[in-house]
Amino acid sequence: MIVIRLTQIAWAGFGLAVLALRQRGSRSSTLPERLCATLQRLGPTFVKAGQALSLRQDILPAPYAVALQALQDQVAAFPGELAIPEVERALGRPIDEVFAEFETAPFAAASIAQVHKAVLHNGDHIIVKVRRPGIDRQIEQDMRALLWAVRLLVGMLPRLRRFEPLRIVEEVWANLRKETDFRQEARNIRRFMEAFAGSPTVHIPALVDDLYGDSAVVQEFSSGLRIDDPKVKDDGPRLALAFVEAYLHQFFVLGVFHGDPHPGNLFITAEGRICFHDFGLVGFLDRATRRNLATFTQAFIQQDADWLLDAAVDLGVLGGELDRAEFRRGIEEILADYAALPLKDWSLAEALLRVARLGQGRNIAIPYNLLVLMRAMFEVEYVVRTLDPDFMLLDTLLEKGAEMLKTAQQMPAQPSVARLKHETVLTMQDVPAILGSWLHRMQGEGHGLEIGFRHRGLHSLEEHLDRSSNRVALALVTLGLYVAASLLMQHSIGPRLYGEMPVLAALGYGLALWFTWRLARSIARSGRL
Repeated sequence: MIVIRLTQIAWAGFGLAVLALRQRGSRSSTLPERLCATLQRLGPTFVKAGQALSLRQDILPAPYAVALQALQDQVAAFPGELAIPEVERALGRPIDEVFAEFETAPFAAASIAQVHKAVLHNGDHIIVKVRRPGIDRQIEQDMRALLWAVRLLVGMLPRLRRFEPLRIVEEVWANLRKETDFRQEARNIRRFMEAFAGSPTVHIPALVDDLYGDSAVVQEFSSGLRIDDPKVKDDGPRLALAFVEAYLHQFFVLGVFHGDPHPGNLFITAEGRICFHDFGLVGFLDRATRRNLATFTQAFIQQDADWLLDAAVDLGVLGGELDRAEFRRGIEEILADYAALPLKDWSLAEALLRVARLGQGRNIAIPYNLLVLMRAMFEVEYVVRTLDPDFMLLDTLLEKGAEMLKTAQQMPAQPSVARLKHETVLTMQDVPAILGSWLHRMQGEGHGLEIGFRHRGLHSLEEHLDRSSNRVALALVTLGLYVAASLLMQHSIGPRLYGEMPVLAALGYGLALWFTWRLARSIARSGRL
């Protein structure tokens, strides 16, 4: 099965390569749109992989990033009769025992799951998100085939190695596994429920009575006007401020944020609160990243190129060996562009992306949560400008962000201080014994002082040299087998197979081919020739 799938992927890739050659140099290339069409034709796994790849705006050309971000995963719904056993398996109970009513016809469907309306026995209206039957196995098979295809491609085009395509595919694969496990989504929902409990401006539809499993999750039914509905316009300024404050709270206090706040996931309830839906994509920011993000924001607002460069390095947007003069010139050019714009048109998300692109693909290992952060920031800015085109986003970031960051730094300080006290006490208790042992060794060894060194990285180097020498040895043995088999073939030495080929020559060729295949597989797995 994997061979068939690999063939389909290779054929699709060949078609795109031919189109790329035909349109090379054309200003109106249709390749980004054809890429999206190809991904949709290959099925749900590749649609989700394309959406995940759209996060890599730091290395993707702009037309491809835009096309992949617009990639839609709306597909035909699967029969509702198949949803019932999937729900029963996930919840561990018969469907009639859980729900008084269950609408077999879904009211929304996507590539990974679809949503059904239902009613609990207490009369509460809820929604049931059900994973497509077998989609987890399909994703495993497709991603394994894609990994093989990328290994072959890297073997043929070594220049691609600097983009670390194997690492990117494995990263996409790992996050697809999380997205298809609804137990993780249920944990995300509960975390946001607790964070915004009692909020006058934000509503999170409740997770119902722990009704969730790996392939189904049950939530309170909640609806309203889409956040980009024209009827919301009159209340736009208030909603824009509430939305920004909600995200500042997520970024700087919670350290957890909704990673896909596009208008389809945001509704305005009858009470005027912002309702968040779909918690499949969630980002995480540790304390250091929160501080560095706040520093980057301040440096951008202050138009300080040196400060912004340091902040970008600390944040992880830039890395490796940097030519500071070169990067400083690039950042000064970015800041000069913004200086010519009205303050309300400044975009922190765009600035962050432009700084990341200064690396020109040299800094591929940007942490995944920073990629999710950049995507979320773009969508947040779009929503804010939709609600209130005149909203002064940077002023709010500077004022509210600093206040929330200060709150965040105070909240987790207690465990750190407690640990410092604990470790200090333990260390002080051990100091007399350590000193006594050290003095005893000095007396026994002639009052000498022994200094030890620990080497880091030598073990991996030793393993690499060991693997390389093994490959060389195997290659020499393989070459010898080919030569020996050829000589046996030429001189017809030994018994013959079917009266034609010498048996010893056939065995030599067979063993040589086996070693050749093992060498090729080993090189393909490592991604290095």
